[in-house]
Amino acid sequence: MSVELKPFDRSDFGRLIRWIPDAEAMMMWCGPFFTFPLDVKQLEEYYQSGLINPPLRKIFKAVDAKTHEVIGHIELNNIDWRNLSATVSKVLIGEANWRGQGYGTQMVQQLLRIAFDELRLHRVSLYVFDFNQPAIACYKKVGFEIEGHLRDYRKVGEVYWSSYLMAILESDWLTKNRK
Repeated sequence: MSVELKPFDRSDFGRLIRWIPDAEAMMMWCGPFFTFPLDVKQLEEYYQSGLINPPLRKIFKAVDAKTHEVIGHIELNNIDWRNLSATVSKVLIGEANWRGQGYGTQMVQQLLRIAFDELRLHRVSLYVFDFNQPAIACYKKVGFEIEGHLRDYRKVGEVYWSSYLMAILESDWLTKNRK
């Protein structure tokens, strides 16, 4: 199994809409960025926002290199060219039967390669809900460290979800990937 990141485009809209069945899945995937139900209008604005120069975000679909099947979505967001930092966001493995097989780890590794090796960023951070243990394990595996805990960070229905702030520095990435 090997994952390649390819640019997200309009042909991916329908698939992504199908992958977000309810408001809770929407919050897990993107926080409050979109409103449920996800639709073409929201995705068109999102897509266009990734085309400006210099880019504020780089949006990708994740493709299984053997089957050529699109299995996920991931984004490098809030690219700050002055401070050489960005945020990993909108990480999604589309189908439940694809989860837990290492795709997420490969997607994040590929995104970090782009962030550090191609874009020459210094810091990449992310937010992850503190109950999402598979995602936390994935992020730790590729070198992210927990830097903080944001209590009651997002309201979902009548409850609040807390989140961790995690980050990896370029020096951490280089050390981990020279082995």
